[in-house]
Amino acid sequence: MARNNRWSNHVLLRACARLDGAAFTATRTSFFPSIAATLSHNHFVDLYYIDAVEEGGLGESVYDDEIVFAHASDLAPLQQAADERLIVFCDRLTDADMSRIVITDRGEKGKIPERIDNLLAHLFQHQIHHRGQAHAMLAGTSVKPPQLDEFFLDFERDPEIARLDLTDVSRRNA
Repeated sequence: MARNNRWSNHVLLRACARLDGAAFTATRTSFFPSIAATLSHNHFVDLYYIDAVEEGGLGESVYDDEIVFAHASDLAPLQQAADERLIVFCDRLTDADMSRIVITDRGEKGKIPERIDNLLAHLFQHQIHHRGQAHAMLAGTSVKPPQLDEFFLDFERDPEIARLDLTDVSRRNA
């Protein structure tokens, strides 16, 4: 799922990079008011949950620097770095780690203990949910929304997966 997350973000941001800044940030109908706001939100939520499972201690302070990126090309390298960080984390997980408890900083709601497997499942679901919203908003632009559901099956696998070299992320960053 971490590799699918990396691929999906890459494909969607590559498509969004074909939009000019005005189209990327234009007000649209969805949970967040623009493609830019939706994908920027996804990025900062990634940073929050990656920090939580890594027990980095940043908690909600990751949102202190939250911005809405003006163009997909500004967001893409930062999202790539977060995605690759998540792949490295997941590659290092053991079976015992999956049920390990980490503390999530929920601000006024306090410090909440959560299982790593549940946090990861939530993170991947969150990403899919909001990427779907951005994908739908992209349909209202001049850029055709990309196919995002071909990752797991060999039948129609996107050749871009091989170019991303997703199998070697942990070795490159080790």
